[in-house]
Amino acid sequence: MQNARAIAVVLATVALVAAGCGRADTTNQPESETTVGSGPVQGTVTMWAMGAEGEALPELVKDFEAQNPGVKVEITAVPWDAAHNKFQTAIAAGTTPDMAMIGTTWMPDFADALATVPADIDSSGFFPSSVASNKIGDRVVGVPWYADTRVLYYRTDLAEKAGWTSPPKNWAELKTMAKDLQTKAGADWGFAMPAGSFDSYQASLWIPWSNGAELTAGDKWTLDTPEMVEAFGYQQEFFTEKISDPNVDPATGAREAAFVDGRTPMLVEGPALAGQLAEIGGADFTSKYATAVVPTGKSSTSFAGGSNLSVFADAENPDASWRLISYLSQPEVQAKWYQLTGDLPAAQAAWELPELSGNDKLTAFGDQLQSAKVPPATATWVQVAAAGDAALEKMARGEQDAATALKELQAQADSIGMG
Repeated sequence: MQNARAIAVVLATVALVAAGCGRADTTNQPESETTVGSGPVQGTVTMWAMGAEGEALPELVKDFEAQNPGVKVEITAVPWDAAHNKFQTAIAAGTTPDMAMIGTTWMPDFADALATVPADIDSSGFFPSSVASNKIGDRVVGVPWYADTRVLYYRTDLAEKAGWTSPPKNWAELKTMAKDLQTKAGADWGFAMPAGSFDSYQASLWIPWSNGAELTAGDKWTLDTPEMVEAFGYQQEFFTEKISDPNVDPATGAREAAFVDGRTPMLVEGPALAGQLAEIGGADFTSKYATAVVPTGKSSTSFAGGSNLSVFADAENPDASWRLISYLSQPEVQAKWYQLTGDLPAAQAAWELPELSGNDKLTAFGDQLQSAKVPPATATWVQVAAAGDAALEKMARGEQDAATALKELQAQADSIGMG
C-alpha cells in the first residue's frame, strides 16, 4: 500500500464523486443475509489484483479450479500506481470485475460499490486490525487476505559492538541505543526516522498510537492533542539531537542500502524489507539483523495495512467469487501464499503452520499484529495523511516545533473533513 497512496492523494476528490456514480449508496444498508453455501459453483470469475500479487495469483488458484472444475478464474494484474484510477473508472462505467484485491486504506473509497460479505464467512480467526479495515459504516464489505504491519529492524552485529544484546524495549532505550550505534559502532545516523517524504506521516503512526493518541474522536480529527504533541515532540528530538537524518534520501532502495552498509542500522519497516535486504545484502546478511516489536511508550502499537478481498455489487458471478474468497481465506492456502509472495497471512492459524512458525524474523510481526491499528475508515484519510507528511517535514527541518506544526495540521484536517 505504500506505492498505492500516491495516486490516491491526487485523485481523492474525484473518488468521492466517482464512487457514487451509477449506483445507490449502500454503505449503511444492513448486514447481508446471503450465504456462501457448499453446493457446486460454475462459470468464470473475473478478478483484479495489484502488483506482484496479480502476477502470482494464477499459480495459487490452480487448486481452487481443480476443486471446482466448473469454474475458471481470470486474473488481471494491475499496477499499483494505476489501480485506484482504474477502479474509479470501472465503477463509474459499470464495468467492474466480479471481485478484486483492495488495499486496506482504499476500502472507504470504494465501499459503496462493494457487496456485503455473506453471513457465513467467519472473520473471528483473522487479526482484529485486518477485520476492522473491512467495516465501513454499518457494513462489512471485504474479507482480510494478507496483513502488513511495521516492526523494528536492527543490526545485531553493530548493536553488539555498541554494547546492546537485545532490542530497545521503550522510547528511552530506543534513543539511547541509536546514539550508541553512532558513537560506538560508527553509524552515521542511529535511526531512520521518517522526515516528511511521501508516506512519512503514516509510517510514523506507531509513535502517537504507542503514546495513547487517537486520530479521531467521533466525527472529528484529533491531531493536536497533548498525546500527539508529546509523541511528535519525541520524534522531532531525533532530528534536533542529530540522531536521524532530516535530509534522508527518499529514493527507492536508499534506506535499505543504508541499513545494509551500516550507515543507518535501525529503522521501522514492513515485512517486504526482509526480501529487499536479502537481495541487497545477500543470503548471509540474514544473520546480521533481527526484528522486534516497536518500542513501548504507553503501549507498543503499530500501523496495520495489507489488502482485502471484496466482491463488487454488480458482480456477474458472485456465488463463485465468494467461494474463491472462502478458499483464499483458509490458513493452509494463506501459508502457501506467503511462500509465493512473502505476504503475511491475515488468518492467525496460518502462523502456526511450518511455513511460518520456523522463521524467527516473523515472530515480531505476529506479535505486533495483535495490537496493530488501522487509520480511520474515511475517504479523506489520504488527504489528511499527505498534509501530515508536510507537517513532519517542517518538524524534521526545525522550521516548526511539534505543537505549532500539529496545530496547523489540525486546522487543515478540519477543513478537509471526514468525508
